[in-house]
Amino acid sequence: MPDFPIISNGNVITYEDVVSNRRSTKADGIMSAEGILNDPAIYLQRFGDVNKDKDMDITIQSHSPLRNDSSELINGFDNSQEKNVRKLNKKLRKIETIEKKLSDGCILDEDQQRLLSAKSSILNEVKMVENLRSDQTQQSISASTKKVQTTTIKLGDLFKAGNDKVALAKEYLSLVRRYPTKIRTVVFHTRRMCKDLLEQYQLMEECIACTSIDEVDAVLSKCARYIKHPDTFHFDQAKAAREKEALERKKREEGKRKAYEARMIRKAKREGLADLEHYLRIGAEVPTKDVIKKLKSIPRDEALVMWKKNHSQHCMSYHLDAGGCKRDRACAFLHVEAKDSNTFDEVDEVAG
Repeated sequence: MPDFPIISNGNVITYEDVVSNRRSTKADGIMSAEGILNDPAIYLQRFGDVNKDKDMDITIQSHSPLRNDSSELINGFDNSQEKNVRKLNKKLRKIETIEKKLSDGCILDEDQQRLLSAKSSILNEVKMVENLRSDQTQQSISASTKKVQTTTIKLGDLFKAGNDKVALAKEYLSLVRRYPTKIRTVVFHTRRMCKDLLEQYQLMEECIACTSIDEVDAVLSKCARYIKHPDTFHFDQAKAAREKEALERKKREEGKRKAYEARMIRKAKREGLADLEHYLRIGAEVPTKDVIKKLKSIPRDEALVMWKKNHSQHCMSYHLDAGGCKRDRACAFLHVEAKDSNTFDEVDEVAG
């Protein structure tokens, strides 16, 4: 056997898969990708059988590896210093604008001249603060590796917390507030964790449309309120019909896409191309909402040239004509909704 740990991965969706994988591979550890997206508490059952030992005390690490003792610290760098860095960088951007004006022959006023003369001292201050950031980060990492705090909890309470999808999602948001990432990623992980609840309470569209962590948090709070007070939720039949229609349209487009891919691969084979996906990449890009807005504002012939260059697999009429595509289901081109910042597919690995 090798003298390094072996990690097994593949189709680990439930804890039963973890056990089965470990039994058959004898690996040192089991990794999950898809499964843990849907259930962050997938490994919880390793602590024991909650049906038999719910009152058993379990000792767990009370802080995540990313956390440290001070709530004022972010990666070893406190909030006041972070604000100072932002102010300094803002001044440098103003100086850059002033320098451009000066190169264009503009006359500077006294405030602009004063700010320009302070450039070297501002750069030195930025360098000093960055060095401090680096030192404090290293100190924070060292402190977190030396001191591991633990807490004791009943197995039943631990399972109750692990099965509360809204609470898990809100815990995830608290980490995101501390260690920021793209809102698209936040939406992706939230909808994966709470998919059943978001669909049950017709909040999926609202979740996907979120543009900030606070908006995602508000959606989760609605879920929590509906769970606690079921009588406050009223099923929207019209909304359900729209969602059903959108799902059916998506299935139709997926079918059309598969047929198109088969035709293009056959074409590449007939022409003897080594790259069988050559034609699949031409015009495959899904237009964004900003692109659609721009194309609607320019003459039709110019829009057609741009469309053929980047989006030729998609129906131009569907996106640009006031009444949409008159051929509807008979159209040979794709009818895929324009993308925005939160658009993603189920096949996305981490969406961000």
